[in-house]
Amino acid sequence: MLEADFVIVGSGSAGSALAYRLSEDGRHSVIVIEYGGSDFGPFIQMPAALSFPMNMARYDWGFKSEPEPHLGGRVLATPRGKVVGGSSSINGMVYVRGHARDFDHWAEQGAAGWAYADVLPYFKRMESAADGEAGWRGTGGPLHVRRGPRDNPLFAAFLEAGRQAGFELTQDYNGSKQEGFGALEQTIHRGRRWSAANAYLKPALKRQNVSLLNGFARRVVVENQRAVGVEIEAHKKIQLVKARREVIVAASAINSPKLLMLSGIGPADHLRHNGIAVIADRPGVGSNLQDHLELYIQQQSLQPITLYSKLNLLSKALIGAQWLFFKSGLGTSNHFEAGAFLRSAAGVDYPDIQYHFLPVAIRYDGKAAAQGHGFQAHVGPMRSKSRGTIRLASPDAWQTPQIRFNYMSHPDDWSDFRRCIRLTREIFSQAAFDPYRGLEIAPGDAVGSDAALDDFIREHAESAYHPCGTCRMGARDDAMSVVDNECRVIGVEGLRVADSSIFPRITNGNLNAPSIMVGEKAADHILGRTPLAPSNQEPWINPRWRESDR
Repeated sequence: MLEADFVIVGSGSAGSALAYRLSEDGRHSVIVIEYGGSDFGPFIQMPAALSFPMNMARYDWGFKSEPEPHLGGRVLATPRGKVVGGSSSINGMVYVRGHARDFDHWAEQGAAGWAYADVLPYFKRMESAADGEAGWRGTGGPLHVRRGPRDNPLFAAFLEAGRQAGFELTQDYNGSKQEGFGALEQTIHRGRRWSAANAYLKPALKRQNVSLLNGFARRVVVENQRAVGVEIEAHKKIQLVKARREVIVAASAINSPKLLMLSGIGPADHLRHNGIAVIADRPGVGSNLQDHLELYIQQQSLQPITLYSKLNLLSKALIGAQWLFFKSGLGTSNHFEAGAFLRSAAGVDYPDIQYHFLPVAIRYDGKAAAQGHGFQAHVGPMRSKSRGTIRLASPDAWQTPQIRFNYMSHPDDWSDFRRCIRLTREIFSQAAFDPYRGLEIAPGDAVGSDAALDDFIREHAESAYHPCGTCRMGARDDAMSVVDNECRVIGVEGLRVADSSIFPRITNGNLNAPSIMVGEKAADHILGRTPLAPSNQEPWINPRWRESDR
């Protein structure tokens, strides 16, 4: 019998954490449904190979946005992990909790019990962060977090340039003080990608009460307004995986709303249009889609010290061999080893711009490397006011949903991005970069006016691959809420959603860490446990925030 107490759809960041925590005391059985295959192999496990898996049909769902009207009709890639570990197996491995104020905002928007004081104990429970700020970080959790070696002198130049420009430095942006320039943290352990699968799912699968089921989830089966299981397709056969207690959807900000709509939970008119019987009219399903956009600001390097010299086949082979046999060398880093969180203007009380610095001029997907030595900053605003939607293209479960991010649809996005470009130029112009700085590769010195910058943004803004918000958590009496503050789907018993789709608003930085936190906290709600006691720690807010951006 395909039956368990808890059936989890998706083995990604939240799903793996849920499997680990729900099975921990041995009293409950858990089935995790995952359509993707094994995460074994160097493309996933070797950190420096990160551009490969997100471009491989074997590991990625291959989603694309609809043509984006404010980006000149461009279609943007929307990778999501189709593999054990989900997107934590194909992501950039940058570890960011989010800012304290992000979670306070969640609580203000109706997600009671999810303020920073409430979620900080879960971040601590999940982490093992050796270098973190004492008292703010976890040291005994399953998720190993480390800092990169920062051997390349360009990393130190970036941090010093930030200081010279008058900005803060931070010793630990995941501790009390996010704001400032500092070392980036990575989900890498002993030279390997430390995905949610490696941290949580594989240890859980060693238990008798957890099993991983390879299959494609077609819909949640609901009887008398209660979820009783998940209909899957496996080996050309349709089967029912029964849940004695609950079904938990943790299938991503793209696939979770899709699965709910296929199951009759969503905007009633849209469901009827697709011939799907309405079980719960929840207009918020598939709405509130958010993401981070970023630009690559690229500069030539006068000194041949960048990773450009390692992009040839011989160097790649040597790096690969060193990683394979010794788990050492350049293959053990994602090379995002320095970054920053800054405020865009006086009157902004906490950071709204993120930087990743990279000692090579190259695209995130590994394509179109600049010819010659260079370095770059990935930069983008954190809190765009633009919102998009996920909608069914048809009632066929196998058909890719329609993804409309509606990027740059709010006028503030344009001024925010122009500010990001000009700020990056200011940072790169500091004395710390004098020994290294050549010509600007992108946007290029000729691109200076607002109109020219807008054209560059329209043509070159890329997704940072942080989709979220499509099954928003909020008050039960809010028509646009999809789940309540215990992740229960409103209007259906025995069904929860727990992944980045429940974020009321996108958090600062990369989304892997808060997604895992959602899985950790949701597990306590599902088991009926008293949540971990709230923290009384006060995060740092710049005392000059009203007067200055730095």
